[in-house]
Amino acid sequence: MIPARQDASGIFTGLVLETFRFNGRLLAAGDALTADLGLSSARWQVLGALQLAGKPLTVPQIARNMGLTRQGVQRLADLLADRGLMEFVDNPEHQRAKLLRLTARGRAALERIDRRQRRWAARMVRGLDRRALRDAYLVLRRLRERLEEEGDGASHSAVEERANAQAG
Repeated sequence: MIPARQDASGIFTGLVLETFRFNGRLLAAGDALTADLGLSSARWQVLGALQLAGKPLTVPQIARNMGLTRQGVQRLADLLADRGLMEFVDNPEHQRAKLLRLTARGRAALERIDRRQRRWAARMVRGLDRRALRDAYLVLRRLRERLEEEGDGASHSAVEERANAQAG
């Protein structure tokens, strides 16, 4: 359903709400894709961050790259390391912040997931316009970048509201 307010901020609000719903469905679909491998969307996301980077990363780097909390990534990293899908290795640049790297078992699991994900993605986009998909991607990426530039938007909005209330 298109938002009732047709100005840009109303449409953006509708996009935010639709993104929340989409994210919930996306996580459920990811869980279904990985369930028989003993993984979840969250675990896949952490493994995938290492795959995407193509090099070992620290927990804070993974959290920052994927928009997750450091504590959440730490919990998942410990779990994935216990299962032999990734391992902690010494970090030459920092004594305490270990690097995480995929193991052969982790790479094999990701290869299986990647094959499934490609088939699933092909089903999801069947019949959709390629240019519209690209435009949607570009808009979401730009909005994410703006959120990153702004930092914590909630606290920014709260400060703005207090300033407006004091001025009025």
